[in-house]
Amino acid sequence: MKDRVIIFDTTLRDGEQSPGASMSLDGKVKVANQLARLGVDVIEAGFPVSSPTQFDAVSLIAELTKGPIIAGLARAVKKDIDVCVQSLKKAKKSRVHTFLATSDIHLEKKLEKTKSQALKMAVNAVKYAKGFIEDVEFSAEDASRTNRDFLFEIIEAVVDAGANVVNIPDTVGYTTPDEYGGLIKDIMRKVRNINKTTISVHCHNDLGLGSANSLAAVVNGARQVECTVNGIGERAGNTSLEEVVMILKTRQDIYPFSTGIKTKEIYKTSKLISIVSGISVQPNKAIVGINAFAHESGIHQDGVLKERTTYEIITPESVGFEKSRIVLGRHSGRHGFKSRIKALGIELKDSQFDKAYERFIKLADKKKEIFDEDLEVIVEDEITVTSETYVLEYFNIVSGNKTIPTAPVSLKKGKQVFQEAACGDGPVDAAYKAINKITKLKAKLVDYSLQAVTGGTDALGEVHVKVAVGNRTAVGMGASTDIIEASVKAYVNAVNRLLAKRKKA
Repeated sequence: MKDRVIIFDTTLRDGEQSPGASMSLDGKVKVANQLARLGVDVIEAGFPVSSPTQFDAVSLIAELTKGPIIAGLARAVKKDIDVCVQSLKKAKKSRVHTFLATSDIHLEKKLEKTKSQALKMAVNAVKYAKGFIEDVEFSAEDASRTNRDFLFEIIEAVVDAGANVVNIPDTVGYTTPDEYGGLIKDIMRKVRNINKTTISVHCHNDLGLGSANSLAAVVNGARQVECTVNGIGERAGNTSLEEVVMILKTRQDIYPFSTGIKTKEIYKTSKLISIVSGISVQPNKAIVGINAFAHESGIHQDGVLKERTTYEIITPESVGFEKSRIVLGRHSGRHGFKSRIKALGIELKDSQFDKAYERFIKLADKKKEIFDEDLEVIVEDEITVTSETYVLEYFNIVSGNKTIPTAPVSLKKGKQVFQEAACGDGPVDAAYKAINKITKLKAKLVDYSLQAVTGGTDALGEVHVKVAVGNRTAVGMGASTDIIEASVKAYVNAVNRLLAKRKKA
């Protein structure tokens, strides 16, 4: 039978201590409820004594979040524990998580306490907390740099005092997997009463070893892992929940352990944390990064399209992504290009495909990523001829810092010439509104990008726009040494494509 690993999520406590992270009260409740849906066993909701806002957050989460144990953090002093207990009153399942530093450097330089004083404080804190709440966890802060004999002594003492869980933190991310695994192994062998408690681990990622150290601890007897979604937290962050969970699930041959995590909720949780905390996930982040299941290399695309497991060890669907992403760019090959064209429902003859692929490669040298709308533009010229085309005759811009931007525009369609003028927030906006008047399209600008194709003050500017009418979209491109002219050309180009799509439909 598989051993169960308890997932203790500290995103709302240690994760919020990440520089730049600041979660609103409403945001924290949303995160807590999503963590419950994810299936975490314990939610560390905050550090109640640190501020009235923290107290309110822990209290509200304790009241509104159902399922997981709700924990509050407290230093090994009565006031902290009293406030923590008060904040957890309405929780169906609650835990006081009390901590005290145990390493020589922390005792001497930070706390100015002797080992005997620290030992007494730890025991008293656990006993005091047990008087209010049955479930008590004790953390020996900076355990990985603590004298081992003293660490064993303090663990034994707090277990005798009633600690249900004893946490062995690598607070500063200093240790390595072999060293940390060995420490947990020694605790399991040398602490007399260790069978009466659960060993927990809380690793930081200062050397990039948070997940590796946590797994080494599990192999050697730890059965609770403290972690955060997206790995956010103090300095370089904490052990990443999604990494530990998916390693345990993927490598059962090495780690025959289970968790209660519903892995299909991982990506959704990651996105929510990113929004609420304001901390974006790096694109190449394991499991939840936007590039985790993206392939641009032609060789990789060819392999994945033939057999997914050639380059994917887990399915994107298993963690909540919709599907793998074939990214079309300068490294893509013909197979990836052909597959995307086919997925768009476009059929090309061999000669058309070759020409379209050549145009794709040229565009890929200018753009980092080619989108579906870009592909539609590329192939449209090879398979579509439309007479319903507007041609730019002229435009004139009146603009200035004390003048309302105005743009008269003239477009020609066949032998007919149309003229309109409009005001806007800027010269480009005014021109676009005039074009909408002429074409009678209620077109909306979705995306606009400008880049210099050549260098110098007379650089050729290339404008790409994405325009939408209802659920139809089209992209257009225009180039000129005058960026307003390039912008107008791009918009006319996109409008023509929208009209062609509407006629075809």
